Amino acid sequence: MSLASWRSPLARALHRNRALVYARYLQLATVRADQRPANRTLVFRGFLDGTNQLQFVTDARNEKAEQIDRLPWGEACWYFPETREQFRLAGTLLLVREQHPDAALQEARWAAWQALSAAARAQFAWAHPGKPRTDQETFNVAAPDATMPLPHFCLLLLDPYQVDHLELRGDPQNRWLHQCDNAVWTVQAINP
Repeated sequence: MSLASWRSPLARALHRNRALVYARYLQLATVRADQRPANRTLVFRGFLDGTNQLQFVTDARNEKAEQIDRLPWGEACWYFPETREQFRLAGTLLLVREQHPDAALQEARWAAWQALSAAARAQFAWAHPGKPRTDQETFNVAAPDATMPLPHFCLLLLDPYQVDHLELRGDPQNRWLHQCDNAVWTVQAINP
């Protein structure tokens, strides 16, 4: 698979904003069971090797996992303050759970777990996310094994089919729409 047309400007934005730790954070919107939007901030964990899929990590016990299982569509919005660029990436979402049948995706899940800091891995051993908080002791947990993911640890993949790239610098501003049709990416300059 060849890299999508939007990968180069996104790589450039990541590079030019690399000094800002929060430039790796983006917002991901999904749809709740009642059809209302749900939005949260995630940490970009790189691209799945050889693909245009963005990698994130999540806990299978949280509401986001239920939303993705029911309706696997999402849109990420990523703003880079240094270069004043926005990328909106719409696509399908895939949760790679403990029992996912694809061996390559399981390997990517394990690699994502091993790449986490000890503090980030420990969060997956905390009490069930979204449930009432009962006892501080549920957060004083032993460090999980750094080599073997906990059962509810998931690799989350966003496979974009459309990317809207807006540069807020300039007069007028610049905007491009990248779209995928039958595995072929096209790009068109559009009005900001």
